[in-house]
Amino acid sequence: MAPRIDSFLRLVADQKASDLHFSAGSVPVIRLDGDLVPLPFRKLSPDEARRFLYEIMSSAQRTAFERDQEIDFAHQVTGVGRFRVNIAMQTRGINAVFRVIPNQPPTIAELGLPRSLLRLASLPNGLVIVSGPTGSGKTTTLAAMIHEINRSRPLHIITVEDPIEYIHPPLRGLVTQREVGSHTESFAAALRSALRESPDVVVVGELRDVDTVLLALSAAETGVLVFGTLHTNSAAKCIDRIIDICPEDVHAQVRVTLSTQLRGVVAQHLLKRSSGEGMVAAVELLLPSYALGHLIRDNKLHLLDQLIKANEAEGEGTQSLDAVLCRYVQQGLVGLDDAINLARDPTALRAAASAAEL
Repeated sequence: MAPRIDSFLRLVADQKASDLHFSAGSVPVIRLDGDLVPLPFRKLSPDEARRFLYEIMSSAQRTAFERDQEIDFAHQVTGVGRFRVNIAMQTRGINAVFRVIPNQPPTIAELGLPRSLLRLASLPNGLVIVSGPTGSGKTTTLAAMIHEINRSRPLHIITVEDPIEYIHPPLRGLVTQREVGSHTESFAAALRSALRESPDVVVVGELRDVDTVLLALSAAETGVLVFGTLHTNSAAKCIDRIIDICPEDVHAQVRVTLSTQLRGVVAQHLLKRSSGEGMVAAVELLLPSYALGHLIRDNKLHLLDQLIKANEAEGEGTQSLDAVLCRYVQQGLVGLDDAINLARDPTALRAAASAAEL
């Protein structure tokens, strides 16, 4: 007998929503095109919410949840798809958020992402970082790049995730997917092991601690193509964050390594389409240049936003967030107010959008 919560998850998929919020003391809520929409269901009591959620947890997961008061895992609904699950305790009782993971990894073209991401997927080595706030589509963008490598290049790809989200069946490549907690104790432990497994590409679900960051940089230096994600809002902050994670006594060495091994930073946000149907990714893209390496080595990261604008003008693939937002407004893809709320320089964006209308 299928878990009762699967009926809610089928509704999420049918409505093309992105999330289900299932919380004691509240009615179930879905996130549709960025907005929270209550479902026509009663408020969940603490006991009822717990019974629903315990049906999809293994004995080991229940034990871990009761010990830690929170847990992350993936849940499969036959004929519907996979869901990334976070269950935690809150003031009214148990709380869960289910994030939809489509059955098939998307392509870069399907997501409407810059073609420069194809260039990043064709690199032989180095470090590529995908950043953005929670819910900005980092995992989906990363999955699209890995799918591109898998379908086009005969390489060994190792992913370390918490939990595994998109499933990548072997195509031209050989894909090894490992989950923290199920297949390895930590990102750092899995990375150490991965370097002994003849990898061509290593995907780190999150660059969350100093050991993971240093191992990722070391892997890039040895000739592996490394992808990782960070929770930062811009390309400039992403590089700053990588350095700040590390102890101060190795900052100089980390800057040197980043200056030679960084191959790209993809910093993205999601906005509502002005049509009201779906979301669109606004991608800030920083690609390497001599000037970029110089700024990183000399610790002049406060100049990175200026560099992005300068490199963007040269048409080599780098693009600023505000330029993308202005283009979207001009195309009628997103509303001006939504773009201004996200812009680095709202005044300049409003002026540029107004000038385009003349």
